[in-house]
Amino acid sequence: MRFTIRDVRNDDRPGWEHLWAGYLDFYQAKMEPVTIEVTWSRLLDANEPMFCLVAEDDATHELVGLVHCVIHRGTWSVGDFCYLEDLFTAAPARGHGVGRALIEAVYKRADDLELSRVYWLTHETNTTARKLYDQVAENKGFIQYRRRD
Repeated sequence: MRFTIRDVRNDDRPGWEHLWAGYLDFYQAKMEPVTIEVTWSRLLDANEPMFCLVAEDDATHELVGLVHCVIHRGTWSVGDFCYLEDLFTAAPARGHGVGRALIEAVYKRADDLELSRVYWLTHETNTTARKLYDQVAENKGFIQYRRRD
């Protein structure tokens, strides 16, 4: 499979929504339509401190992967950080290097923007993705806590 990594465009909405729905299904998460709409608008707004890259199949021109990133300040560095918030590859494209290429594109964008750190979270049971993550990043051993609902 040959694919191209690029910034998301306005006309990518149907393909992005399909991938986003797959991501939400994977994590058994529900999202209100208004949140999806606001997220989409933010991803396209150059003034928002976030970006979305997509993987497009060169043969079919279908989107086969996405990554959402949020740029933010921190207390541990003068430079900003890049939080890779969401990464998803469509099932037929898995095993073809799409996930790795998306992460590498995020690293490149972070370097271009002179960001101090790229980091992300994943569920401990996401063993397939963790095999890739262990190759391209270092697990620092932190555990996430959240306020109880």
